[in-house]
Amino acid sequence: MLEVNDPAKKVRGHTRSASDSREFREATKRDALNQLKKELNKLIEAAPQMKQDKFRRELDGFASLFGRFLEEEGPSVEWDKIQKLPSNAVRDYNTLETPTTDIIHNMLSKLVVIKLNGGLGTSMGCHGPKSLIAVRNDLTFLDLTVQQIEHLNKTYKTNVPLILMNSFNTDEDTEKVLRKYKNLNIEIHAFNQSCYPRINRETLLPIAKNCIIDEDLEAWYPPGHGDFYKSFQNSGLLKKFLNDGREYCFISNIDNLGATVDLNILNLLLNPKDNVQHEFVMEVTDKTRADVKGGTLIQYENKLRLLEIAQVPKEHVDAFKSVKTFKFFNTNNIWAKLDAIERVLNEDTLKMEIIINNKSLPKGLNVIQLETAVGAAMKTFEESIGINVPRSRFLPVKKTSDLLLVMSNLYNLKNGSLVMSPQRMFPTTPLVKLGDNHFANVKEFLGRFANIPDLIELDHLTVSGDVTFGGKVSLKGTVIIIANHGDRIDIPSGANLENKIVSGNMRILDH
Repeated sequence: MLEVNDPAKKVRGHTRSASDSREFREATKRDALNQLKKELNKLIEAAPQMKQDKFRRELDGFASLFGRFLEEEGPSVEWDKIQKLPSNAVRDYNTLETPTTDIIHNMLSKLVVIKLNGGLGTSMGCHGPKSLIAVRNDLTFLDLTVQQIEHLNKTYKTNVPLILMNSFNTDEDTEKVLRKYKNLNIEIHAFNQSCYPRINRETLLPIAKNCIIDEDLEAWYPPGHGDFYKSFQNSGLLKKFLNDGREYCFISNIDNLGATVDLNILNLLLNPKDNVQHEFVMEVTDKTRADVKGGTLIQYENKLRLLEIAQVPKEHVDAFKSVKTFKFFNTNNIWAKLDAIERVLNEDTLKMEIIINNKSLPKGLNVIQLETAVGAAMKTFEESIGINVPRSRFLPVKKTSDLLLVMSNLYNLKNGSLVMSPQRMFPTTPLVKLGDNHFANVKEFLGRFANIPDLIELDHLTVSGDVTFGGKVSLKGTVIIIANHGDRIDIPSGANLENKIVSGNMRILDH
């Protein structure tokens, strides 16, 4: 039973009488929390007996998050209190030492790799888990991840386990696919993150009528990757790996193809030269104008922490987006000490900022999702630092424009890892913008290319409207192709476009 507090027993934090309006607000908050807990208890009691403990544990976590949501007023950051980053807050990756081969086997025996695998491919018009989209040579994100870890294990005669954090949206489909890896040299575990009820924005009560999630998927949601810590502990895997002598986990999004195990960072954590034990490392990289919405590192109340755009007061959003003011952004590649995760969970000190995600469901119902981000835990750990890594460690595929890059000859595929082609003269990736109306969906996107163009010398590509590409097209410098509404442009096979603007109507018809 979730405990329902009696408002009359609530102890005041100080004796000074509050204003009437404050007392009214406090009373309505207490009432909202008590009402929510009553509704959650009804959901738990209606669940099958064998599942009640699991639901109670998860909904207990939700009630705690909801209680904090009610308590917090205004932005979680006071802008004027942001301090200058200390000089040692962010280490330059190039200053890290490369470990000698004789210690790598031992280092890897202390690591587990976590991939965040809760997302669906809906943003690219796909059904099912995003990790099962083919990105290169018919290999999926999951295939490439498994190849990377298997290669690591073979090369260093070790056994780094791969752990997938699924959501209720992705677990069933992922489970089916995992069977095909059973004969490989890799130990794979999976666990589910929590499943929380969506809340009606008007009543602040759950819209779910029962705990049969499959019957009403719209009533439930996975609460962001900040849920990793508690769900990892609840799964029993945290305790298992601590008992196995593992010390650190490396966490990253499964759609970030640059997030491979980095031995130099692992060496810094396990063999620190200055005897400083870093419990938490966030990989950051230099911010460009394409990354202005990404989270950044700040010093706040003398602790290093993650600042997300959702926490920024409206009048300071432009400053937040400035490349000059905030030089780095979070890649969501995180390294964390396993015993430190256990400690902060047991001490109940893990208070991550709440991200309020407002959504409108198809029937017009407005709901609230309360979420947290995995990097927001940074301030809770001791000796947290950022490491400014090369851009090559941040290669996410969020849209088909990203897919175009990773499928192209810009990258070579080696043991599951994408490596920038040595033929490219500079290490930055081209800026690609593809029109949503004709390119957002993966299937339609693929249908518009006879094969992926040569992008080795491309700086910038903008494509808008009904445009198709023939085979063996080469794009160089800045190329802008715009087909106006009702027009169509077919780029002929073998075309070589360098610093060109193509607009209007150009169709190639069969003779």
